[in-house]
Amino acid sequence: MNPSKRFVHGREAREDVELTRRCDVTLILSAVLLLGIGLVMVASSSIEIADRGTGDPLYYFKRQFIFAVFGVLAALLLTKVRLAHLERSGMFLLFLMVALLVLVLIPGMGRTVYGSTRWLELGPLGIQVSEIVKLLLIIYLAGYLVRHGQQVIESFTGFVRPMLVLLILFTLLLLEPDFGAAIVLLVTALGMFWLAGAKILNFVILFVASAASMAVIAVSSPYRMERLTAFLNPWSDPFGSGFQLTQSLIAIGSGSWTGLGLGASVQKLFYLPKAHNDFVFAVIAEELGLIGVAVVLLLFLVLIVRCFAIGKKVEEKGMKFGALVCYGIGIWLGLQVFINIGVNMGVLPTKGLTLPLISAGGSSLLVVCMAIGLVMRVHMEGVAEGSGLVRRFRNS
Repeated sequence: MNPSKRFVHGREAREDVELTRRCDVTLILSAVLLLGIGLVMVASSSIEIADRGTGDPLYYFKRQFIFAVFGVLAALLLTKVRLAHLERSGMFLLFLMVALLVLVLIPGMGRTVYGSTRWLELGPLGIQVSEIVKLLLIIYLAGYLVRHGQQVIESFTGFVRPMLVLLILFTLLLLEPDFGAAIVLLVTALGMFWLAGAKILNFVILFVASAASMAVIAVSSPYRMERLTAFLNPWSDPFGSGFQLTQSLIAIGSGSWTGLGLGASVQKLFYLPKAHNDFVFAVIAEELGLIGVAVVLLLFLVLIVRCFAIGKKVEEKGMKFGALVCYGIGIWLGLQVFINIGVNMGVLPTKGLTLPLISAGGSSLLVVCMAIGLVMRVHMEGVAEGSGLVRRFRNS
């Protein structure tokens, strides 16, 4: 190898090592604690159903643990990827998102569960593509807003153009159908546009159009209308459409201040469907009580606040792409936590959205870990901005 090239590669390696030492301890600690709580609660909430279904009481725990290991490794890998490379990958990410959402709809490639085709079959594994698309969309939109932010702010045409991309993704998600993921994508994207400086009038026009469209979609599908209205009075049909929510409310109410004790949940014993997945929060409330719930909520608050704080810090240093990535991830995680807990408590219609880092679900866990790794990378480059390392990254 050319001596000058060896020198350049050696310098870049030293710079990467220097960046790796610059970690946000608060972000990492909150994520690790949530991940640990999640593993414990998945084990606790799934023992009975795993034993009956597979003969192995720890089947879901082992599966979640494996995905947690891969998630941590993927997060570490992303801390090595320079933001400049991600910023330039917009068209590739757009193609990848559309390709994944189309592939899952092809018979034989997508796996249908409970009437929805959301999982792409990859040998023995099933990957929920909407989880991957959430992170890819944030990276894509952050890069788009850096390149075309002025057009988005100044003209309605510039604001609408990226919305056409969202419309394509939204439509493909509804074909699965995955209404919950579509809502998360839309709100996250709008939040990023708002923080990028888009005019409020554009949001009003888009909100009215979106609300009207979603109302038509909901009314046109009997099963969606049933799910949207069942939460209003689940006790009117406690053994039918309101069964899952009534069992969740019983679990939450049973927990009181300190809970029944870890592993002592009654509702997980085949009363509460998806106790280890979408409704793991209800089991947390039942076993750990209000105190345990408060700890979990505090950790989520710390994690989400750190995403926004890191975004604000790097934005002040001129790293707009990194800032928008952090904002997008913060909005996404905060929104998904809000919806999942709202569903468990009966204040929102039932949606198949996991509680990040806690619910059983390999795709969700893997992608959320990657998102946290990406926020960490933004923090590393932001801290190193003053040393000149990042400027050399951008020019490399």
